[in-house]
Amino acid sequence: MSDFDLFRISEDHEALREAVREVTAAQIAPHAAAVDEEGRFPAEALTALVATDFHAPHIPEEHEGVGADALATCIVIEEVARGCASSSLIPAVNKLGTMPLLIAANDDLKQKYLPPVARGEAMFSYGLSEAGAGSDTAGMKCKAIKDGDHYVLNGQKSWITNAGESQFYTVMAVTDPDGPRGRNVSAFVVEKSDEGFTFGAPEKKMGIKGSPTRELHFDDCRIPADRMVGEPGDGLKIALRTLDHTRVTIGAQAIGIAQGALDAALAYVKERQQFGRAIAEFQGVQFMLADMGMKLEAARQMVYVAAAKSERGDDDLTFFGAAAKCYASDVAMEVTTDAVQLFGGYGYTKDFPVERMMRDAKITQIYEGTNEIQRIVMARQLLKG
Repeated sequence: MSDFDLFRISEDHEALREAVREVTAAQIAPHAAAVDEEGRFPAEALTALVATDFHAPHIPEEHEGVGADALATCIVIEEVARGCASSSLIPAVNKLGTMPLLIAANDDLKQKYLPPVARGEAMFSYGLSEAGAGSDTAGMKCKAIKDGDHYVLNGQKSWITNAGESQFYTVMAVTDPDGPRGRNVSAFVVEKSDEGFTFGAPEKKMGIKGSPTRELHFDDCRIPADRMVGEPGDGLKIALRTLDHTRVTIGAQAIGIAQGALDAALAYVKERQQFGRAIAEFQGVQFMLADMGMKLEAARQMVYVAAAKSERGDDDLTFFGAAAKCYASDVAMEVTTDAVQLFGGYGYTKDFPVERMMRDAKITQIYEGTNEIQRIVMARQLLKG
């Protein structure tokens, strides 16, 4: 094998891409506009993804999953996002919610909660942010106080993706109120059916309207102590390690959205006639398309490199995960905005998908750490280096 072959995506990964693209085109994308307009969970997408084992491909085979590597998981998310960003949050958030278990849980906890997700019987969400603790995660107020062989949770979590639809939730809570800031937080699995656990009203959002975003409320919610993930006080360490891996999946979602917008724009400029010829023939339009394609491809390569580092657990994953998420989401916002521009007045209407893609792209610059936070993360890694 020559050195150049090392930069080629494997045949297995490309076959996976084609399979996900086919499922998305046939069973997910046709519902995307209605899902957005009605603000409803994409049940059709969940059914299609579960039927093909694309709903949580990252879960290892020993827990009844298909054991897809990090790059394969990113390709699934990218291709689903190309057709419907809301639907891509099914595999993305299943990874986000379960990653703390994969990183730190004991075998009993893994064996209890991972197989139902792998089988498509349950989804897993992730509870870290709070109303007053978004970027400042160590400032959280949600508490879990030991009471015999249980912990009692009180407090809330904000901006929780797929809340209400997921059966399981990884929740970070303060277990030692007098302990050192940032080292007094622990992680727990909370079940939707737990008494004292309720949801706020769905948020009315700009984009990803098919993925419910709600608050989690804990009012004397008692959970068994054996549902702690990892050791007491390790919650934030586990949370940050999780984000190192899952920020890469947001980069994948971003490039999928951007690719969908570029696809739509390319088709439109070839058909749209002005001054007696297709607008694709105008150099100004061609320059826009060239920049869109160039930046998208650069973002894709960055995401794939970060995914490979995630799979290997490389020491520089923190930098590359933040860089991939930050750059890809900035590119997605730029590409989708340009796509709307290329459609002209029609791009501003719901008759075409690019306005939805532009709205959906915005959240990729915000969640799992704003891009301002990503730049802080990257700078700290560079300065440490």
